[in-house]
Amino acid sequence: MGPGALSDLLKGLPKKEDKDLIVGYDSSDDAAVYRISDDKAIIQTLDFFTTMINDPYLYGQIAATNALSDIYAMGGKVISALNIVAFPEKMDMEVLRQILKGGAEKVHEAGGVLAGGHSIHDVTPKYGLSVTGIIHPDKILMNNSCKPGDVLIVTKPLGVSIINSAYMINECSEETFNICVRQMTTLNKYAAEIMNDYPVNSCTDITGFGFLGHLTEMLDNKYSAEIFSENIPMLPEAHHCAGEFIITSGGQLNRNYLQDKVEFKIKDFALEEILYDPQTSGGLLISVPSEYGEELLEKLNKLEIKSAIVGKVTERQYKDVIVL
Repeated sequence: MGPGALSDLLKGLPKKEDKDLIVGYDSSDDAAVYRISDDKAIIQTLDFFTTMINDPYLYGQIAATNALSDIYAMGGKVISALNIVAFPEKMDMEVLRQILKGGAEKVHEAGGVLAGGHSIHDVTPKYGLSVTGIIHPDKILMNNSCKPGDVLIVTKPLGVSIINSAYMINECSEETFNICVRQMTTLNKYAAEIMNDYPVNSCTDITGFGFLGHLTEMLDNKYSAEIFSENIPMLPEAHHCAGEFIITSGGQLNRNYLQDKVEFKIKDFALEEILYDPQTSGGLLISVPSEYGEELLEKLNKLEIKSAIVGKVTERQYKDVIVL
């Protein structure tokens, strides 16, 4: 669902006060956090979606990697996961076996245990995970606690939905699609392990709301951000495809909701689409004090997938985000 519809829906839900619920849906954070002792809290999240790829094994890996990501965005550690499955009654069960195999392997790579799950029949396959993680209550990374002067780091290139759409209509190369798949199946665990050694002020993972949607949540109507367009990491061919109007409905939902909050100082339609583009299993968006930015970036860039400093947080300006 688009960010506008979801926000309106949540406002009407009944609420119950609980002093141990540290993070609920009020903050639109990546996951819920509940304190179970003075030094331990559990992180709970779930995510599932329909397939965007023909290979069921890779689909399972992508969906699991995406679901596990919220734990890392909050600075936590994965401990267990449950499968969420919807599957057509008459479809070959080998397809489901491959989906579950791919998902289970990613849970194990994350250091967690797959503890069960729930399945139903449906007309189209859907798969994901309900994930539980742990964290010290004093070390939770919120998605809306950035500070002026922070630099913003993105840990995976943008343009995932654009490339997935282009591949479906044979408008991007096999090589680029394979890079995209490799990125979607790479856990944010490795970037988070490096990030957790630094005094990060705020973190989120970039998924359905796109870079600009998740950045706007991080700014929380308190601050603004200046984005350096030349530093935006993007998948090969993504800029070309967006320029050819290979764009997604999700990206247009994000644009419609966010366009009054963003000013583009440059004229680059394709780049705009990439910044609005929903990401499947996207990277982390990290807000860290500027004095740590280059050092953190250098360590992140020892990983296979390269990161980039894409902007900075400022005091509140006339727009939430200004793209330079």
